[in-house]
Amino acid sequence: MKKYHLILLSVLSGLLLAMAWPTRGFPGLLFIAFIPLLFIEDYIDARRNDFNRFSVLFYVYPAFLIWCGLTTYWIWKSTPAGAVGAVMVNALLMAFVFNIFHITKRNIYSPWRAHYILVFYWISFEFFHLHWELNWPWLNLGNGFANYIKWIQWYEFTGAFGGTLWVLVVNILIYHLFIKIKQKAKPIKKILLPAVSALLFILIPLIISLYIYHNYREKLNPVSIIITQPNIDPYTEQYTLPPDQIIEKNLDLAISELDEETDFIVCPESAIQEQVWENRLEYSGILKQLKKFIYEHPRTGIVIGASTFREFLPGEEISRTARKFSDVDLYYDAYNTVFYLDTTDIIQLSHKSRLTPGVEILPYSRYLKFIEKFAIDLGGTIGTLGTDPERKVFIRQPDSLKFAAVICYESVFGEFFSQFVRNGAEFMFIITNDGWWDDTPGHRQHLLFAPLRAIETRRSIARSANTGISAFINHRGDICQSIGYWKPGVIKQDINANSRLTFYTKYGNYIARISCFISGIFLLYTLAAALMKRKIRI
Repeated sequence: MKKYHLILLSVLSGLLLAMAWPTRGFPGLLFIAFIPLLFIEDYIDARRNDFNRFSVLFYVYPAFLIWCGLTTYWIWKSTPAGAVGAVMVNALLMAFVFNIFHITKRNIYSPWRAHYILVFYWISFEFFHLHWELNWPWLNLGNGFANYIKWIQWYEFTGAFGGTLWVLVVNILIYHLFIKIKQKAKPIKKILLPAVSALLFILIPLIISLYIYHNYREKLNPVSIIITQPNIDPYTEQYTLPPDQIIEKNLDLAISELDEETDFIVCPESAIQEQVWENRLEYSGILKQLKKFIYEHPRTGIVIGASTFREFLPGEEISRTARKFSDVDLYYDAYNTVFYLDTTDIIQLSHKSRLTPGVEILPYSRYLKFIEKFAIDLGGTIGTLGTDPERKVFIRQPDSLKFAAVICYESVFGEFFSQFVRNGAEFMFIITNDGWWDDTPGHRQHLLFAPLRAIETRRSIARSANTGISAFINHRGDICQSIGYWKPGVIKQDINANSRLTFYTKYGNYIARISCFISGIFLLYTLAAALMKRKIRI
C-alpha cells in the first residue's frame, strides 16, 4: 500500500462522518466511520521504521477536517475567520487525540485490546471540549443521533456520552471482525465472536430504545404555552428598529392565540433591545410596557430575552468580566439575560452562563489581552459577558410552579441543562436567535439539540427562536409543533410539567468522568513506559 492510499482512507472516513451527521445524514454510518482511521493507525503502528510518532496525526487530520468542514461550514455566514479557525482547530484537536491513542498503543502489548483505549481518550476529549473556554462540543459523537430519537431513548440513563460510547465500541468490534475475516482466522469462533458482539451491541440498545419510546407515557400536568417567532433580521433590523416596536411585534403575535387559560408567553433571545440596568429595573420603559400587558392578562407570565447591565456598588467585589466606565472609576458587567415577569412585584432573571466563544467570551483574554481585538461583532454587546454561578429556576406564584430557561448555545450542554432540572425545573424553555447563519444546516442542527435534552431529562421544552425554528418538544423528544425558518408566527400548546428526575439528571456525565479517570491512568502508564522504554502488559 502506498502512503497516498492512507490519505484516501482518511478522506473516506471524513465523508462517512459527514454523511452520518444531522440534519439529513444517516447516523448508522457512524458505526463504520472510524474503521478507516483504525486501519491507518494499525498500518503505521506495524511499520514504525517508516513513520514517526506523529505520523498518525498527519494522516487522520484530513478525515476530521472534512467532517468539521462539511457539517459546520455555516459558521462562515456570521464570521468567515471564525469558521476557518473553528474547523481547522477542532479537526486538529481530534487528530491529536487519535495520535495520543496511537502513542499509548505503541507502548502496550495486546494491540487488539489496546484499541479500546481510544474509547476512553475520545470521551475524555469530548468532556474536556464541554468545559474549557474554547468549548465547541457541537460534533460530539452522541449528538449524531439527534434526528433519530427512537434509537436513543436510553439517553435518559447515559446522556449523549452513551451515544459516543456506542459509536466507538461498535466501530472497534466491526474493525476486529474485518481483520479476522481478512486473516481467514480459524477456528470459526474467532470470527463469530466479534460478529455476534457487534450485532448485539447495535441491536440491544435499539430494541431497548424502541421499547421505551413506544411505552413511555407522560403524566398529565398541563401548562398552556404560547411561543412567538417575530422573524426580525438580526443583521438589518434587530439593532435598528425602535425597542418598543420589537416588543409590540411579539405581543401582537401572542394576542392572536391568547386566552384566559394561557400560562406563559415565551419570546426569543434579545427581544428586549433597550439597555436595561439591573440596579434600576423600575426605570425600564420596556419592562413597564410588558408589565402593563400582564396586568391586562393577569394569569399569563412572560419569558423574554434581553441584554442587561449591572453596576458594581462601592465596596462590592469586582468580577473578572467587569468593564470600567469610561468617565468614572466604577465598573459594570454585561449579560445575556432572560426575564420572567408576572403580576408580582418581583422581576426574576437569570444570565446565560455557557457563552459562545469569540462572540460572548474571548477565550483566556485575561491572560492574553491582545485577543480582545478579535472579538466577533454580531451587534449588541461585544466582549466577555458575565455569568451566573448557579443554575437559577423561576417560580410562579401562587402555585409554586417551577421552570427554567436556557439561552441559545446553552442547549448544547447536556449536564448543564440537567442542572436546572435537578434544581427543581418541571419544564424548560429555550430562547435563541438563529438568524446569523441564513438558511443553512446551522439552525436545524441547533434545533435538534433540544430533543436530546428532552430525552435526557424527560422534560417538555418550548423553544422560541427569533427567526426559527420555534417548536414544542415532548418528553420523548418528538417535535410536536413548529414554525418554519424565516417566517413570523405564533404557536400554542399545552405541555406537561414533570417532577421526576432521570438517572442522567441525578448523576450527570458519569460516563465521561469514569473515562477521564481511566484515561489519566493510561497516560501515566504511557509516560512511565516511555521513560523506562519498556512495554506494559494489559
